[in-house]
Amino acid sequence: MALFKELKSKLFIFFTVILFLKGALAWFVVFDNGPSWTTLLTEIPVFWIVFCFIEWFATKRKVLYYMIANFLITLLYFAVLMYYKYYGVIATYHALGQADKVTKVGESTYSLMDPYYLLIFIDIIIFAAFFMFRPKSIAKMKAMGMQRTNRRVLLGAFILSVALCIFNIWPNHASMNETKKAEEMGILNYEVYTIVNDTTKEEEIIPKEEITQEAIDRLKGISKPANPQFYGADKGKNLIIIQMESFQNFLIGLKIDGQEITPNMNKLAADNFHFTQFFTSAGAGTTSDAEYTVNTSLYVPKNEPAIQNYVKKALPSLPKLLEANGYSTATFHTNDVSFWNRTELYKAIGFQKYYDKTFYGDNQDEHVAFGANDEVLYSKTIDVLKEMDKSEQPFYSHILSMTAHHPFHLPESMYKMDLPDELEGTLVGDYIRSQNYADYALGQFIDDLKSSGLWDDSVVLLYGDHQGISKFLIDDKEKDYLKNILGKDYDYTEVLNIPLIMHAPGVTYPSEIKTTGAQVDIMPTVANLLGVSMDNQIHFGQDLLNQTSNVLPMRHFLPTGSFINDTQLFIPGIEYKDGIHYSIEDNSESTTGSDEWEYLNALKLLQMSDSFVKQLPEADPSDAPVNAVEFANDADAASTEDAASTEDAASTDDVATESPSASAEATPAE
Repeated sequence: MALFKELKSKLFIFFTVILFLKGALAWFVVFDNGPSWTTLLTEIPVFWIVFCFIEWFATKRKVLYYMIANFLITLLYFAVLMYYKYYGVIATYHALGQADKVTKVGESTYSLMDPYYLLIFIDIIIFAAFFMFRPKSIAKMKAMGMQRTNRRVLLGAFILSVALCIFNIWPNHASMNETKKAEEMGILNYEVYTIVNDTTKEEEIIPKEEITQEAIDRLKGISKPANPQFYGADKGKNLIIIQMESFQNFLIGLKIDGQEITPNMNKLAADNFHFTQFFTSAGAGTTSDAEYTVNTSLYVPKNEPAIQNYVKKALPSLPKLLEANGYSTATFHTNDVSFWNRTELYKAIGFQKYYDKTFYGDNQDEHVAFGANDEVLYSKTIDVLKEMDKSEQPFYSHILSMTAHHPFHLPESMYKMDLPDELEGTLVGDYIRSQNYADYALGQFIDDLKSSGLWDDSVVLLYGDHQGISKFLIDDKEKDYLKNILGKDYDYTEVLNIPLIMHAPGVTYPSEIKTTGAQVDIMPTVANLLGVSMDNQIHFGQDLLNQTSNVLPMRHFLPTGSFINDTQLFIPGIEYKDGIHYSIEDNSESTTGSDEWEYLNALKLLQMSDSFVKQLPEADPSDAPVNAVEFANDADAASTEDAASTEDAASTDDVATESPSASAEATPAE
C-alpha cells in the first residue's frame, strides 16, 4: 500500500495504466486466450523498470521522457500485432530491422490494419491536441513530473519489477514455440529476452567436416538409390522454372458459380505431374526466400531473410551447377533488382544475367503491385527465351510472376471473372480475382512456349512461392466461406500448401503425386532429370522422383521445431510432448502421430544448414550478374562504335585510294 500511496499522483501510475491497456489490445490480437490477470504480472514489471530509471535520473523534462517511453513501447506493440496479423509469429528486433521495406510495400502493409488497431495511438493524439490547444495542460503535467519519489520506494519498485521479469522469463526460456514463449513470458519480456539471448549466447556451429550428404540423408531417413529413376532422361533440355506469386494449391480445380478460377493451371495439373502435398520453404523474406531455397536447396535462416546475410557467402547453387554443365542462366522479375537485396542474391547464387524493371519498363498503365503486370512479364520474356534458344547451349530461366501480390488489388480493366456478391470487397474475393488474372496471363505464356517449340524442348516447373491468404487476416465469415468450398477448416496445412506442377518431355504424364515435398527439393529433382550430378554438392532437399518419404523442417511461418512429414504437420508446445499434430488430409488435430526422432532431426537439419552456410567462403564481388538491358546497351554502343570506326577506316581508305588516282589524273591535265 505504501508503494501505491507514494506513486498514486505520479506520472508513474498514469502511464502504467495507459500502457497496460495497449498491452491488453496486443494480447487480444496475438494470443488465442487474450489478456488475463497474468498479463498484469508479465507486462507491467517491464513498464516499471523503464519508469524507475526515469524517476531516478530525470530531474527536468520528466514528462518528455515518459512521453518518449510511451511512444516507443506503443510502436513496439503496434509492430507486434501488425506482424502477427500476416505472418502468425511474434515480431522481434530482427523483423524490425526490415522496417525500411515497409515504405516500399505500403499498400500491402496498410491493408493488414484493422481500424481498431489505431486505438493504440489514441492517447498520443489526445496528448498532442491538449498540448497544442490547452497550454495549461503542459503546466499541470510538468507539476506532476516535478514531484519527487521516495528513493527507497523507487528502489523497492525496481527490485520487485526485476524479480518479476526474471520469474516470468527463466522458467519459460527453454520453450521451442516462440508464441508460447511470448505468452508465458509476456510480450515485452520476450522482446528483451530475445535481444539478450542473441547477444550473449553463441549458436553452436557444427564442424564442416561433419556436414556430409550422408549425414543429412540419415537425418531425413533416406538413402540415395544406386540407379536413380529418370536420371538424365531430359539431358540437354532447357529448364524453365516459373514462380507463381502467392499461389496456393487449393485454387487448382476450384470453381465459383461454375467458373474455373485457374483454368490454365487446372489443365497443366491434369496433363502433367501435379504434386499435391507440396509446401513452401520460405521464411521472413517470403518471395526472395523462395528464390533462395529453390536455387540452393538450403533452408532459410531463422530470424531474418536469406538476402540479409546469407547472400554474402559463395553459395553452391543450381545456376552455378548448370553453368558448369554448359547452360546459360538468367532470371526475370518486373520489380527493381535492388528490392529485397536481389542484386546480392543473384551474385551469390550465380545467375549470369537478370532482367528487371529496366527491361520491362514502368508504364503506369501496365503497373500492378511493384512493377509491370504479368502479361508484360510473359510477353517480353518469351522473346528473350527464343533468342536464348538460338544458341547451341541449353538455358535455365527462372521467371517470377508478381501481379497476384498481397493485397491483391487489380484495376478493373484487368478483371477476367465475376465474383458473387458475398466475395466483393473481401480479401478472399480479391485474392481469387487476382489469381484468375495471373492464370490468364500464364495461359498466354504457355501457348507461346508451345507454339515456339520451347515447350517440347524444355523441362518446365511451376510452383507457388508462399501463402496467399493468411489465416490471421480473414474474418469469421471468410473462414466459413473457405470451409464451405474446401470441405475442411482453412488452417496451417492449407495455408502452407502450394502446388508443384512438372512438365518433363518423355517423363511426365497425367498424374497426381502425393509424395510430400517442398521448394528445397526442386534443385535435386531437376538435376536428376537433366543428368547433372549433385554428388559433390551439399543439398538439404531430395529428389522427389526417387524418394517417397520426407521430413520438412519449417521456419518463420511456424514456431521453431515445427515440421511436416508424409501425413502430418507438427507444431510444438512448450516442448515436443505437448505439441499438436495436424493431419495433412483434413486438418484434424491430435496429440499423437509423428515420432520424436523426426522433431529432433528436423532441428538438427536446420542447425546443420545454418552451420554449412556460415562456414562458406565470402562471395567474390567480381561474380556479379549482368543487367541484361545495360549489357545490351553496352553491346549496341560497342557495335555502333565499331561500325563508326569501320566507317572512318573505310572513309580513310577511300581517300587514300582516291588521292593517288586524282593525282594521276591531274598530271596529264597539267
